[in-house]
Amino acid sequence: MLSTYTSYNLIANDMLKSLNRTATETVNARDADYYKENIGKVTSVDAFLDDYRLYSYAVKAFGLEEMTYAKAFMKKVLDSDLTDSASFANSLTDERYRNFAAAFSFADSTASAQTEVQLDETIGLYTATANNAGDAIKEETRYYNIVIDSTTNVDQFLNNDRLRNYMFTSYGIDPDTYSRATVRGVLTSDLNDPASFFNTQFETKKTAAVAAIQTAADELSTLPNNATNAARIAQLKAEITRQNAVITGVEKYRTLAEAYNFNTDGTATAGTVQDVGQKATTNERYTLSNPRVTSAAALLNRAYFEEKIGSVTSVSELVSDPRMLSYVKTAFGLDKLSVVSSTITNILTSSADPSDTSSYINVFGAEDKAAYFALRNAFNFQEDGTLAAGDTAQTAAQTAVTGGAYMNTYNDKDDEADATAIKRFKSQISAVKTVADFVGEASVYDFALKAFGLDPTKVSALTIKNVLKSDLNDPKSYVYQLKDERYVELAKAFNFDAKGNISAPKLAQSEAEIIVTSRAYVVEKSRFGTDDDKTKAQDEAKYYSVQMQKIESVDELLADKRLVNFVLEANDIDPESVDNAFLKKIFASDLDDPKSFVNQQSDRAYRKIVASFNFNAEGKVQQPDDTQIQSRRGIYETIDNYVRQQMEEEAGNDNAGVRLALYFERKAGTISSAYDVLADDALFQVFKTLFQLPDEVGSADIDAQADMVKRYLKLEDLQDPEKVAKMITKFSVLYDLDNQATDDPALSVLTSSGSASISADTMMSLAQLRTGG
Repeated sequence: MLSTYTSYNLIANDMLKSLNRTATETVNARDADYYKENIGKVTSVDAFLDDYRLYSYAVKAFGLEEMTYAKAFMKKVLDSDLTDSASFANSLTDERYRNFAAAFSFADSTASAQTEVQLDETIGLYTATANNAGDAIKEETRYYNIVIDSTTNVDQFLNNDRLRNYMFTSYGIDPDTYSRATVRGVLTSDLNDPASFFNTQFETKKTAAVAAIQTAADELSTLPNNATNAARIAQLKAEITRQNAVITGVEKYRTLAEAYNFNTDGTATAGTVQDVGQKATTNERYTLSNPRVTSAAALLNRAYFEEKIGSVTSVSELVSDPRMLSYVKTAFGLDKLSVVSSTITNILTSSADPSDTSSYINVFGAEDKAAYFALRNAFNFQEDGTLAAGDTAQTAAQTAVTGGAYMNTYNDKDDEADATAIKRFKSQISAVKTVADFVGEASVYDFALKAFGLDPTKVSALTIKNVLKSDLNDPKSYVYQLKDERYVELAKAFNFDAKGNISAPKLAQSEAEIIVTSRAYVVEKSRFGTDDDKTKAQDEAKYYSVQMQKIESVDELLADKRLVNFVLEANDIDPESVDNAFLKKIFASDLDDPKSFVNQQSDRAYRKIVASFNFNAEGKVQQPDDTQIQSRRGIYETIDNYVRQQMEEEAGNDNAGVRLALYFERKAGTISSAYDVLADDALFQVFKTLFQLPDEVGSADIDAQADMVKRYLKLEDLQDPEKVAKMITKFSVLYDLDNQATDDPALSVLTSSGSASISADTMMSLAQLRTGG
């Protein structure tokens, strides 16, 4: 009979071959196939427990075979919420129960429109978009000013998306509905030529509109305003409104025509498409078109006010200019709906004497009284709204004060609006259950689109619905047909299925797997660490949890060394022992192909790692089947654990010492305290054999036994594979000495003159024992 040492080495020296041999044995292969084929059909804890073949296979895989009978107990384990430290499985000191529970997921995956990370990123994008609006405007203006000077024909101009969109934004033309022929015709029109495109297509419309308005107005003037004429009056007013819109459209295109200098054949000399003034006007219109008041827009508004204020001679003249009125209201903190032009008129014509209790300011000022007086004192109008002879609306000093106040407050309203929008989005997104909900809730829809640089007023709601229902793993899906990365990023930020319902987020690792990996990492790092080590491990777990929700491919994962190290160390693999080339081959492997690279590794932790991620064959994240009660990682971990248990058991049928040695080799790295040894009969047997302690030591007080373990065994050594190997060598020899007949050759060597023959494998064992210490 071979010695324990030799038998152990025959297995351990080629662990992959040993595991594969056990796995391919008929009964084991049949049981594994049954498990893989049927575990996905189970939909509840009770159904799992009722299928004895599945249930018994799983409990044995996690070393809990002796608990097969205790279904009520194991049900409580499986029902445990592992994120709750007080849950049943977490309250048990034996980690096998937590590992067993972690291999399953009987709770439904959490479906939500956004995860916390997606929510934070969307809000971050919205904030960044708002904060960077000025920079974006500056960059587009810089580009426009450079390229427009090198443009030599109208088609070159219209074919450049950035130039064309800059022009459209500046002059209020809808890029989704415009007619290229119309815009081209306007840009190449000679406004002084009655036969030009503009004059024949637009000026005639204006003439007709003016005539229609006059006709309607004339009729209105003859109709008494009574019930009999109500319908006709409404028609005429609507007609006047419609014709005014026509005139406004004509004037918009006239302004466009006046802004460019293309020849009637569409050509232009480089540098002459716009002169300095035309370019400055276009730049200003573009800057002011943004709904946010950027710093550049604020400076333009200030310049406009300061240029105009010197010629203002009355309050009515001031408040009739919308831009000046807005400037004044903003400068003095009165930019609110309740403050209208008549409010400003009343303030500026009120008595400036604080003691005048009948003044408008004292009567109606209320909480804004200080602002009212500040505004009143910033201008020199008389109470009738005019200026006294020799006065100006403002002195230079007053203008400077007004300008300074404006520059300090111009973006306050935007900031307040942003804070409100963020608050509303956060409160409403959790109520979104379908794409229809998303589109129907303005506080969600508008915010999300703006965050990704899309204008809610210019994008079709149908387009957004189709974008959100697109399959991001299908290159032919709707979102990719739009050829616009903004829509792709929008789709990634939300979790809707093809039917438009919310779904579990599509993550590189599911939320459950992230928790399992994080727990394993913290345990590994905290086993013999200080409190500081544990805190650092928990901080690293937080980083992992957040960043993993952003990973979209294998390449992105491998590019983050911090994430890679976390995964490896969580699975007890030294990061220095593998490189990215190795890991790429691991992740590219087919777990169901016995010949694949990952299946050729004796360390089954690599299979568990690959199975814990949701990468497809192209290395992209795919949506897993969240209806199954066990993840891929759980299935492969269960099968691998079962095979390992079975291999050890079969080895023990021939030699119980070999089974103990294999078990010790597998469990050594998980031991973190003396009580772990004492609580496990097999580990305690190995310990007693290693240090030749009698069975009676097990009768001592438990704390005394723990002290004994710590005296004999440096627990930290169990984390070192080389030291564990030496312990196994020592155990193997001593086990044989303790369990063989008195005429055993090894015993003869130690107890007689040495005349007995000594086997080669026993000599090797003794040599290893001496070097092992």
